[in-house]
Amino acid sequence: MNGVLRSALGAVGLLLVMSAPGDAQELAASSEQTSNLMRTAALLTLFAFIPALLISTTSFIRIAIVLAMVRHAFGMPETPPNQVLIALALMLTAFIMGPTVSELNLVAIQPLLDGSVTVDEALSLGSLPLRDFMLSQVRDEDLAAVYALSNTPLPTSPEEVEFFKLVPAFIINELRIAFTIGFVVLLPFLLIELIVASILLSLGMMMVPPATISLPIKVLVFVLIDGWSLVVFGVVGGFQ
Repeated sequence: MNGVLRSALGAVGLLLVMSAPGDAQELAASSEQTSNLMRTAALLTLFAFIPALLISTTSFIRIAIVLAMVRHAFGMPETPPNQVLIALALMLTAFIMGPTVSELNLVAIQPLLDGSVTVDEALSLGSLPLRDFMLSQVRDEDLAAVYALSNTPLPTSPEEVEFFKLVPAFIINELRIAFTIGFVVLLPFLLIELIVASILLSLGMMMVPPATISLPIKVLVFVLIDGWSLVVFGVVGGFQ
């Protein structure tokens, strides 16, 4: 009886030894699969923040505001449609941010997809190209204002600027430049409105809305001077 038990125990032990490498392989495969799932979940989470990053850390803010102000200068709040302006703003943003996006893909996205860096390392490396772009556009006064609001001492070098303090400073600077360009765009249209209103008043045509006469004149002048190209060159040229 004891011999039978010893034989049975030996057989069980042999089976356990033979199955151990397979279990280890299964555990390794399961661990690798879990790592891939975690990486995929991190990428999907990161993609959810792409619209916010697109708006707050690129040239999209300035371009979208300037194009919207050009539309309002005509007095046509729905022409061109929002979809057209957003599409144009996205294309110009892609053109301007092309070198920055290429560098970000090289140093962060591709290593993350290959599994050579972790998500935290990819985020840290990916913020460097965006930081360099925003630092090239932001003013010292805007950075000083943000640091004053946070009651934090100013950094002594650009490398010490915190990313989440750089972003609001960059947005403030983009709003300032966009409104400056918008004022330059609106001024000629305002002059046309005043001239048309003065002519109608002198002719005694006070019941005729000035916008009825000034709108085709503004469109004609804008087309003759190739206004859209001038606006695009002016906005894009500010990032060169």
